[in-house]
Amino acid sequence: MERTAPPIAHIAAALRRERERAGISLTELARRAGVAKSTLSQLEAGSGNPSVETLWSLAVALDVPLSRLVEPPTPPVRVVRAGEGARMMSEQADFTGILLAAGSLHARRDLYLVEMEPGAERHAAAHIPGSVEHLVVARGRVRTGPADAPVELGPGDYIAFAGDQPHVYGALEPDTLAVLVMEHPR
Repeated sequence: MERTAPPIAHIAAALRRERERAGISLTELARRAGVAKSTLSQLEAGSGNPSVETLWSLAVALDVPLSRLVEPPTPPVRVVRAGEGARMMSEQADFTGILLAAGSLHARRDLYLVEMEPGAERHAAAHIPGSVEHLVVARGRVRTGPADAPVELGPGDYIAFAGDQPHVYGALEPDTLAVLVMEHPR
């Protein structure tokens, strides 16, 4: 099964494009995102292997959905086979987000397949204001939701919560799988 990472060349071009669109310098974006300027410079140069946490911090600082930084333009009909898709690994936990579909300029929503294993929880920082996360558990058990009030979910369970507040994800069983929809305001 092929496993792909977000293409660094696309991330580099998207970071540069969004930073210039926002009218901010490399130094200012690094400061806002809490990322070393050298790391950001390397990413814009097309080198490095950014974690999902680094990419989220940059997306929040740029006020754009994460998908705008990692997803290349899509054709009119798109099929993502099992095991494919831009994979983003967490530094904090055995948590992998796989971007399946990004929102268009008219609909700011992204669709992810999330693979998790028990162990450390992933603590997510607040996303852009007005973001809402929707999660459906497909397999296993998950502890997720606002950092101060997470909920345990099983197969078929659904939760929606504010993504613009700190939140957590933690697998309670091996081989946990969930579908995550991120909504972002226009």
